[in-house]
Amino acid sequence: MVVLVTGANGQLGQAIQHIAKSYLNLNFVFCNSTDLDISNKENCQAVFHKIKPDFCINAAAYTAVDKAESEQDKAELINVIGAKNLAETCNEFDTKLIHISTDFVFDGSNDKPYSETDIPNPKGVYGQTKLDGEKVIQAVFSKYYIIRTSWVYSLFGNNFMKTMLRLASERTSLSVVNDQMGTPTNAVDLAEALVQIILNNNQQPTANHFGTYHFSNEGQCSWYDFAKKIFEINNINIDLKAIPTSEFPTPAQRPKYSVLDKRKIKSTFGLPIKTWEESLKSIKI
Repeated sequence: MVVLVTGANGQLGQAIQHIAKSYLNLNFVFCNSTDLDISNKENCQAVFHKIKPDFCINAAAYTAVDKAESEQDKAELINVIGAKNLAETCNEFDTKLIHISTDFVFDGSNDKPYSETDIPNPKGVYGQTKLDGEKVIQAVFSKYYIIRTSWVYSLFGNNFMKTMLRLASERTSLSVVNDQMGTPTNAVDLAEALVQIILNNNQQPTANHFGTYHFSNEGQCSWYDFAKKIFEINNINIDLKAIPTSEFPTPAQRPKYSVLDKRKIKSTFGLPIKTWEESLKSIKI
């Protein structure tokens, strides 16, 4: 089974590469933006014609949340047009698509975890382009898995954990917001979940489990709680202050609450999901 992975140099792409050697029955083909420019339909078709993938994991995305507010065209090019190109090409080559989306499709006004049936209402350009990407995929064909996730971190790429560790090496004190609630997601856990979806589909080819799913680690915390646990696990002493979002303004508005309900993905694919604390401990620096 051939699995094409776009965005190979990104955080999730690198996490999938990290675990790929454990799945010898899957032939992963990793493409960075030079190998496969998803904003170019002809390029997509040429790559698909060459490798004939059974599955495509779209880990390519414009994820600069604040920059997106002033770079809407760039965000749309990757998150909307790119998603459409991939969906159309997958449809043409009968390839199943796994597309990564985000908690930012919600406005954060909920007081309980968001389920797949909750109505999206993005507050910024990034969230809107990711939602529009979901919609174009759904309009093109039916053999897709849209996986919404949140607060992704790992040893790869740029993320909150690595930023906190870097800042702790440069400063004696830090201030982190404590009134935005969500769930950190270890990129390796997300990668493992995607592989399990592929294996499940391979074992039950006639079962129709296509659709939209939520995946993150279990539990919830604030960014302050997340930072505190990062420093605790890595035995870092630093003066950490909790501040409200109003004291840390950003160009893009963040959801105040974006915990995702994982019941659907757990029941459909039998996925065990670690708590965010347990998973964070597994990658102590």
